[in-house]
Amino acid sequence: MARIAQEPLIVGRVIGEVLDSFTTSMKMTVSYNKKQVFNGHEFFPSTINTKPKVEIDGADMRSFYTLVMTDPDVPGPSDPYLREHLHWIVTDIPGTTDATFGKEIVSYEIPKPNIGIHRFVFVLFKQRARDSVRATPSSRDHFNTRSFASQNDLGLPVAAVYFNAQRETAARRR
Repeated sequence: MARIAQEPLIVGRVIGEVLDSFTTSMKMTVSYNKKQVFNGHEFFPSTINTKPKVEIDGADMRSFYTLVMTDPDVPGPSDPYLREHLHWIVTDIPGTTDATFGKEIVSYEIPKPNIGIHRFVFVLFKQRARDSVRATPSSRDHFNTRSFASQNDLGLPVAAVYFNAQRETAARRR
């Protein structure tokens, strides 16, 4: 089952460009206004203009998690020279709750793709202990999820999901 769960992340090049291969061991649900994010599905920017709800299921309250959201396609997918652009980091999320119970160390930035179709990736890491994430990024651009995980001794992800979005024209909003 773990391989099937990874398939869309491989096809979408999330595994490879953003993450190393890992085994999903937690259930993470991300939703915008009650619309759940599924790997590779498209959202209109007008529907993702608020902070998403991120729920963690299947853990216990003694475990803590870190959530990272990035866009690996900035400024555009054909030349993503600012890869990855950091949109959000929340640490110390207690198991069986949602990200609102964690500590936001990088505030949420609304996705605003300008050129082409962008991938927005949510990655969940299990922390070794509460307050263990100390290395914070100095910039939103040129962020590297793998390096951040390494600097904070987070290991491989326990869950990940991504969606696609592209610039919304007036005609597409109708």
